[in-house]
Amino acid sequence: MTENQAFAEEELYEHFKFIAGSGQSPLRVDKFLMNLVENATRNKIQKAAENGNIFVNDVPVKSNYKVKANDVVRVLMEQPPFENIIIPEDIPLDIVYEDEDLLVVNKPAGLVVHPGHGNYTGTLVNALAFHFENLPLNSSERPGLVHRIDKDTSGLLVVAKTEWTMSELQKQFAEKTTEREYVALVWGNVEQEEGTIESYIGRHKVDRMQMACFEDDSNGAKFARTHYKVLERFGYVTLVSCRLETGRTHQIRVHMKFIGHTLFNDERYGGEKILKVTTVTKYKQFVENAMQILPRQALHAKTLGFMHPVKKEFLRFETELPQDLLMCIEKWRSYANHVKHIEDE
Repeated sequence: MTENQAFAEEELYEHFKFIAGSGQSPLRVDKFLMNLVENATRNKIQKAAENGNIFVNDVPVKSNYKVKANDVVRVLMEQPPFENIIIPEDIPLDIVYEDEDLLVVNKPAGLVVHPGHGNYTGTLVNALAFHFENLPLNSSERPGLVHRIDKDTSGLLVVAKTEWTMSELQKQFAEKTTEREYVALVWGNVEQEEGTIESYIGRHKVDRMQMACFEDDSNGAKFARTHYKVLERFGYVTLVSCRLETGRTHQIRVHMKFIGHTLFNDERYGGEKILKVTTVTKYKQFVENAMQILPRQALHAKTLGFMHPVKKEFLRFETELPQDLLMCIEKWRSYANHVKHIEDE
C-alpha cells in the first residue's frame, strides 16, 4: 500500500468488511457485494467503486475487479456508518431485573437489537441509550450488548452496565457456561423425544442472507451445538425446547431446518410454506390464519441464566411466552384435537 493510499484511508470510515472464502471462484466485486450487503443496488455499488470507496486488500478497485479466494473486501466512506451514531429514543423497555451492574430485558418480537444497514433508529440500543448513560461499548462499539437475538425472536437479553460486567459476561458466553433455553414451534412431527444437533454454521453459499450447516470450518463456518427436547406434539407441527450450547447467528433456525423441521412461519428459511397438505378440509385456510396470528418465526428466548460477575451467584430468569405465540400454539392444539376426534370416529 502506497503512502497516498494510506493517507486516503485515514480520512475514510469502514462501513463493510468481508473476507472471501477459500472456495471463492472469481466474481466481480459489485456482484460479490450485492450478495452480502442487504438492500444494496448494483448502481450504488458501482458508484462507490467509481469514487474510490471499494478496497480489496487495501487497494482501491473498480467494479469489474474479480474477487478471488481470501481477498479482503472493504467499503470505506467519508462519513461514519449510521449504526455508529446512536440516537437516544424514548422506547419503553420491559426490564425483568436490574441492579447497578447489569439488567435483563424481555425483548418483544419486531424490535431490532442494534442499528445496522436499513435499521438506524428504533432499536433496543437506541432505547438503552435513552434510559441509561455511559453504558460500556462491546467490540462492535454497541453500548451494553453482551449478546443478541434476532429481530423477530422475542425473549431475554442481558445488558452490561459496566466494563467489568461486560468483560466477565462475554467470557461466560464464550466459555459456554450460560444457560439459554428457547421455545420453538417447528414444522413436522419431530421423531426423537430429544436429541443434539451438531454442525458448523456459516454464511450460505448462494443466499447470503441465510446461514447454513457445513461439515467443517473450511468456509469460515463455526462449530455449533443445540440440544432439543419435544414439549408437545400437534401432528403437523411440534413444540420443542432448544438449549444452546453455542451461540451462532440463526443457530436454532438453521439447526432445526437441518434436521427437517423448519420453524413455523420462518420466512427466511422457508417456514412460511405450508409443509403438509392433508385431506382434512380447510387445512390451508387454518394454517394461513395461524400465520396471521403469529406473523414471524415461532421462537422465544424463554430462559436465561448466568453467574453474576460481582455478586458471584447464579441468576436464572424465565419469561412467559408472548401472546402471539401462545395464541398460535393454542390454535394448533385445538386443531390437533379436532383432527384426532374426526379420525377416531
